[in-house]
Amino acid sequence: MANPLIRLQQLGQSPWHDNIRRQLLTSGALRKMVDDGDITGLTSNPTIFEQAIANSTDYDQDLHRLAREGKSAEQIFDAFAIEDIRNAADVFAPVFERTGGEDGYVSIEVMPRLANDTQATIQEARRLWSAVNRPNLMVKIPATPQGVPAIEQSIADGLNINITLIFSLKRYDEVMDAYLHGLIRRLENGQKIDRTASVASFFVSRVDTLTDKLLDEKIASGAEKKDLLQSLKGKAAIANAKLAYQEFRRKFSTEAFAGLKNHGARLQRPLWASTSTKNPAYPDLYYVEALVGPDSVDTMPPATIQAYKDHGNPEVRIDKKVDDARRAMDQLAEVGVTMDEVTKKLEIDGVASFAKSFDSLIAVVEKRRKETLAAGKPIAPKAARKAPKQAPARKPKRRSVKKTARMKAVKSAAKTKARRTKARRKPTIKSARKTASRKRTAKRK
Repeated sequence: MANPLIRLQQLGQSPWHDNIRRQLLTSGALRKMVDDGDITGLTSNPTIFEQAIANSTDYDQDLHRLAREGKSAEQIFDAFAIEDIRNAADVFAPVFERTGGEDGYVSIEVMPRLANDTQATIQEARRLWSAVNRPNLMVKIPATPQGVPAIEQSIADGLNINITLIFSLKRYDEVMDAYLHGLIRRLENGQKIDRTASVASFFVSRVDTLTDKLLDEKIASGAEKKDLLQSLKGKAAIANAKLAYQEFRRKFSTEAFAGLKNHGARLQRPLWASTSTKNPAYPDLYYVEALVGPDSVDTMPPATIQAYKDHGNPEVRIDKKVDDARRAMDQLAEVGVTMDEVTKKLEIDGVASFAKSFDSLIAVVEKRRKETLAAGKPIAPKAARKAPKQAPARKPKRRSVKKTARMKAVKSAAKTKARRTKARRKPTIKSARKTASRKRTAKRK
């Protein structure tokens, strides 16, 4: 039986792995997934790193070393993340090269606490881009109001950007415009745009999680149209994503993008995130199957990847029943569940959730760092260790050619005089005999 994950790629959708941990890299498991054709990219976030570091001993050796070198908890995590992402990017390098830069990307996220600070986000994106130093890196920036201008600037800088935490169609439109404006600015500055890539991560299942909760509350309160309320459960997320895909097609079929495409601009592909099923009442591949479509990405956690490989049924469905999706949105508004309110809350909660995961992650690293220092005397960082003092080198005295020649002549004359004096003072054999004869004559007298 053909691998459904490979079939997805043949239909134009890239399956990415929403997970990273040190053991995946060191054991060769990630490379095997790439070699088998299961995945063509990878995403990470603070929650994933929190689980990887807190629930394993993979990082302990490096953590102890960095702690003894005086690194802070944030510096230690930063070193872990950069090393893992760099190594993962190397694993996906063959995919990147084979596809001409269309695929094979690995994502790392800016610190969530910077989500509402445009300039700090820009600086952090530049730092991560430089630190990882891989052409197939994508830096993740959240689609907050302050994040959107940071996205545009980062694209103008030539960075590959993964825009994360998109929930609403309005914000998605702003994200696509930020990408296009960044490319235009780059082109106006005389810089190439054919190697700048981006994906827009549109979150899916979380929309149903909140919407279904609101519908259940209305049903429990005895609201009218109970049957309609019940029928709308599990409809919002897929409908929202299908309408987003329609906006993607519309935006990237304009004359404005056609002009950029002539200079090598790439599509900013929509990436379906949070596609694992949260509600056990829904099939395990409920969202993945519904959102299969060309020029898109689906990033899946390990369990969903395995489930799709086992019993996935690839078929392009995302552009089917679009009118039903619009009708579902209208009906939700009719019963008092508006997507503007739902998606606004999801955006705020999403940033807060990632920030909480990051704080929890740093707390775990800090605890282990303190345990390491308590167990033994810390060593100073290499850069801070004092080198043994050395006497300053004497500078050679500079002398003129004439002075040097004169000094040589004086030294030569002195040596000649010394030899002559020594020769005069040295007794000959004849004089020595006369001296001895005189001494004997004197004794006889």
